[in-house]
Amino acid sequence: MNPYIGLPADRFWKTGVVTEDPAQISLYDKKFDIAAEDGIFTAGSCFAQNVTRWLKSKKLNFLDGEPAPLRMSDDLALKYQYGVYSCRYGNIYTARQLKQILLEARGSLDLSDRIVWRRKDGKYVDALRTTIDPNGFDTPEEVIAHRRQHLSAVAKTLKRTKVFVFTLGLTEAWLTADRSVVYPVAPGVSGGDYDPAAYVFHNFTMAEVLEDMRFSIRLIKRFAPSCKFILTVSPVALAATAEPRHVLVSTIYSKSVLRAVAGQLADENPDVDYFPSYELITNITSRGMFYNADCRTVTQTGVGSAMRMFGDAHFPEVMAGAAPAPARPAASAAAKLASAKPRDICEEELLAAFHPKLKELAR
Repeated sequence: MNPYIGLPADRFWKTGVVTEDPAQISLYDKKFDIAAEDGIFTAGSCFAQNVTRWLKSKKLNFLDGEPAPLRMSDDLALKYQYGVYSCRYGNIYTARQLKQILLEARGSLDLSDRIVWRRKDGKYVDALRTTIDPNGFDTPEEVIAHRRQHLSAVAKTLKRTKVFVFTLGLTEAWLTADRSVVYPVAPGVSGGDYDPAAYVFHNFTMAEVLEDMRFSIRLIKRFAPSCKFILTVSPVALAATAEPRHVLVSTIYSKSVLRAVAGQLADENPDVDYFPSYELITNITSRGMFYNADCRTVTQTGVGSAMRMFGDAHFPEVMAGAAPAPARPAASAAAKLASAKPRDICEEELLAAFHPKLKELAR
């Protein structure tokens, strides 16, 4: 006798991974149910936008706290980032960003004097969501007024939330020199100017990310006491690193920290679940077929496989009429799986403009 005798097939690498189709492998055992009428709030890094699109496509109760104006076209609404997430906060890459906006929405933090950046064209932007208005704002006062309206919408939407879905994306961030404000993008990339005396780089540790997420969960519970949480980790690699080391090493560090944090939060809290889309996309047996030619962004086949796994677990009645996931393609056909649309809105990709080789690859 030994403790491995009689374990299910998916507990062993050969029968659980090697012999399984990576596009249809089942990795997720849900912790709790989600009712079709439950309001779902989405936020996080670029990859989280796929969750929003899927919820909308299945006509589930995606919470849209800042809907587009009635006569605005879909293309224009996307340009102004309406409906990308539950509110127009843009990408929330780090746990510290999440904590910060929750404190703002609750009225415990006022950053009015720290969030106005000026662009090269003379227009002003909200430094915490620099790309939500392509035209920019005419005055700093306009930026502040729009942010206050936005934070009010965030607070109201959180109160209606039954399930909070958050995708952890990065550990690297830029902060004010006194470390009181964290930004989604480095100063000088899409607004502002980089001054080494005013801004500092920081790479969050596991302990810091864990504490920020614990704090955020407690704070969300104040808005919505019965809220449950689904955490994911973005499988999208860093576009660039500010650490003095190879970007691949930095990517593995960040994803390892975030995966460990998400797992610990799920283990210690009955209202927190971890959804393993990261494992599905990065599964070695897929031979890279879930990644586009840039080896960073995820193909629509990869997104579809991840959302199929989510839908099968939480909304089987919705998935009953869905097309099955495609069979495993040959490795030589992987490039054909890349799809240009829909394309995620991702400020981090703007970093490609600062290196000629990266700029060429980003085209």
